[in-house]
Amino acid sequence: MVNCCGLLTVKNEPVPLKSVEVELEVRDHVATVVSTLSYENKEDKPIEAVFVFPLPGDAAVCHFSAKIGQTEIVAEVKEKQKAREEYDDALSSGQQAFLLEESEQSPDIFSLSVGSLPPGESASIRLEYVTELTVQADDGLRFCLPAVLNPRYQPQGSGGGNVQVASVPSSLVPYSLAFCARVSSPRPVSKIESNCSLDPPQYLNTEQTQATIKLAAGHKFDRDVELLIYYKDAHQPTAVVETGQASAKPGTLMGDPVVMLSLYPEFPQAVMSSVASCGEFVFLLDRSGSMDARSNNRENPQTRIGSARDTLLLLLKSLPMGCYFNIYSFGSSFEHIFPKSVEYSQTTMETALKKVGEMGANLGGTEILKPLKHIYNQPCIHNQPRQLFVFTDGEVGNTKQVIDLVKKNSHSHRCFSFGIGEGASSALINGLAKEGGGHAQFITGTDRLQPKVMQSMRYALQPAVIDISVTWDLPKDVSVTVLSPPITALFQGQRSLLYAQLTGQISEAAEGCVTVKYSLAGHPSQNQFQFSLKPAEDTGLTVHRLAAQTLIRSLEMEDRESSEKQDESVKKKVVELSVQSGVSSAFTAFIAVNKGDGEAIQGPLVRRNIPTPSECFKYSHFKFIYKLS
Repeated sequence: MVNCCGLLTVKNEPVPLKSVEVELEVRDHVATVVSTLSYENKEDKPIEAVFVFPLPGDAAVCHFSAKIGQTEIVAEVKEKQKAREEYDDALSSGQQAFLLEESEQSPDIFSLSVGSLPPGESASIRLEYVTELTVQADDGLRFCLPAVLNPRYQPQGSGGGNVQVASVPSSLVPYSLAFCARVSSPRPVSKIESNCSLDPPQYLNTEQTQATIKLAAGHKFDRDVELLIYYKDAHQPTAVVETGQASAKPGTLMGDPVVMLSLYPEFPQAVMSSVASCGEFVFLLDRSGSMDARSNNRENPQTRIGSARDTLLLLLKSLPMGCYFNIYSFGSSFEHIFPKSVEYSQTTMETALKKVGEMGANLGGTEILKPLKHIYNQPCIHNQPRQLFVFTDGEVGNTKQVIDLVKKNSHSHRCFSFGIGEGASSALINGLAKEGGGHAQFITGTDRLQPKVMQSMRYALQPAVIDISVTWDLPKDVSVTVLSPPITALFQGQRSLLYAQLTGQISEAAEGCVTVKYSLAGHPSQNQFQFSLKPAEDTGLTVHRLAAQTLIRSLEMEDRESSEKQDESVKKKVVELSVQSGVSSAFTAFIAVNKGDGEAIQGPLVRRNIPTPSECFKYSHFKFIYKLS
């Protein structure tokens, strides 16, 4: 049992991680992130340093290497158990080894093990990933570099992972951050904002389509670094065609060209204005003990439960008369304001507002599965489509179970999620919305709260778009294999991404056309987009890696759905794709071994868990999957 995630500090133990350097390159709505972590062993014995850290839940980790002195070792992707055995064998034989693996509970947590670092030795770890930037309510593109790793609550009896993390209060984080970014786009960059102090942007051309930015001097890596990038005329569909890897076999994902389409559907105004507002709105509020922590590490006294209440109150006041609603709250147990959903009226609204205003973070752990199952067992109301709104800091250890449950019930509702506070699990918040056919928002302070809330409400009031189909019109010698899962949700003006593999002879002058057909409130509609098949320049393999990541996540979910059948074929496909593309997965890991001059490192190995920033919570009797040591 853990009383406080800040119990363990490093006052008597030297911490081997000294600094983190991050280089960010943003091309339109795709980010490439290169992090360099510098270690130094100042102890008189060899150490194994273990650093557990967060990454965006949809990041495609595609490179991992280590530099010791003048020797650089590039890691390979291997099946996870094989990689672990190779790491352990290397340490037991006195060799240096490095292991990077994704948590089995949640794809936004990684564990980096640096093994057998001799006394006085330094090591530099380079980690690279690519990720898509999400579109915000005010059309900004959001990039978040997570610094805060909140402990994840593991429900009793659900089994836990064996990853350990040491946490300290954010003011005591013993390593620094250097961060710089380069932004480029076909459209001018109108502004760049951040929750951290930035030096003024430096524009690299008169058209202002390229800019560089840096964090102001003296930044401590004690909070998430959030960037909001704004382009002029942002809502334009785009296509990026990327040539395959020269060394890869034609006909494979990495050997063929891949196209990434960004589509912005525009619905007929006549249909939108004629739609009557109705629905059953079910709100699910996290009242676990962790919600009593502050929303962020800046001078902001508001707690996460305060941010969640403000968000919920705004939504309650925006509901249309005549709809139905109910409010659930949860911790170790769950409660509801009404026995079943009631009609929205002045009286029921006032009752709800009073009850919400009294809600505190006093219900214990984060047991979200039980209230979700209860809500799904309630009968739907005729002609009132169910819209589920979830407000949580995402501190759960059973992320995949929760997302799978939402997907299983996606036919009966749409799910809109709100990540409250810094460190909210992006894997959980984005996963709920993606599989629930809704939309995700992150609330880290009072700024931009209203536009985010109103955007989600606008989407929830929009009728569900059904019968969505995508057809491709390509030159006769070119065939297409769609890599993205089928589009299940469309919202007015919200971006939809599609990845597809192109096979065959493609001339540079060739063009393609994609048609998205759908039905909105009984009215059939379609949007068309024509694009050039000419490959883009200087994209490397970014699009291929994002496409591989998209396919890997789909296959992982398929594997979980077929787990009862004991079928290993899907897992085998994931491992093959992960190894071929060099992108990490739940079933693989990056492994690097420095065989060096063959001399074994002498002395007993000491393990050091490197702390991550966190808040110190005021509750006890919780079981976390990440135990302090």
